[in-house]
Amino acid sequence: MDILLYIIIFIMGTVFGSFYTLAIYRIPKNQDITHTHSYCPNCNHKLGFLDLIPVWSYVFLLGKCRYCKQKIRPRYLIIETLSGLTFVLVAYLMNIRIDNLKLTVLAEGAFMALYFCFLFIMAGIDAENRKIEKSISMYGILLSIAYIVYLCVVENANIYRYIIYLIVYIIILALDVITLKRYAKNKYIHGILMTIVTMCIFTGEYVTINTIIMTLLAVAFYLLINKIKDRKKRVRKEEKTYYKQICFGFWLAIANILNLLFVLAWYKFLV
Repeated sequence: MDILLYIIIFIMGTVFGSFYTLAIYRIPKNQDITHTHSYCPNCNHKLGFLDLIPVWSYVFLLGKCRYCKQKIRPRYLIIETLSGLTFVLVAYLMNIRIDNLKLTVLAEGAFMALYFCFLFIMAGIDAENRKIEKSISMYGILLSIAYIVYLCVVENANIYRYIIYLIVYIIILALDVITLKRYAKNKYIHGILMTIVTMCIFTGEYVTINTIIMTLLAVAFYLLINKIKDRKKRVRKEEKTYYKQICFGFWLAIANILNLLFVLAWYKFLV
């Protein structure tokens, strides 16, 4: 029976993954993500039900649009598959089984699924545009507030710890408003800081600190590789732009998921 449950969770994960790809494409373009019907970005033809089945449609259509035969980017298949696998792995490590489907277990699972929405969409948009969308940051804040209410009311968590995080949110938002009025643009660093606070609330300080360390190591390795390549190609200093294109949000999301999986596995198998 547990296998059937995990199959259902995988399917749910791929559905979420399909939504991620839609949101990653539409949000930077200020397009509606809830009411507008899905369409092919090349020929603008509305997609039917058989075109929208996560993973299966991509494989069945051989990675091409049914109507214009334009190739579909592999990221759709990759994100949907990774989302499904992540959902299953987290559910397994959280001991979500048929015989323990209590309300608290379902609530924790639901919050984790919504948190992954935040991570995947934020990371996808940042990877393509190097931008932390304010709407995604606000979604993370509202989700965090709902999670804090749940923890304090249902699980009797220490509210004072979370009040500190809420104060930090307010400070960052205030700074964002001030700089927005002065410089007429949104600050990338503010989005990163709000992302880190959201990670602290959902995954704890230990996982978040490890996430930051892993991200900095990944960025340092990326810079080192590019510096070595530039030396071989003798690229001039003014032509080096890669350091301005580092997507910290993307790397933070990947590092956070990996660290979360590691901690869950540690508690499941070693504690």
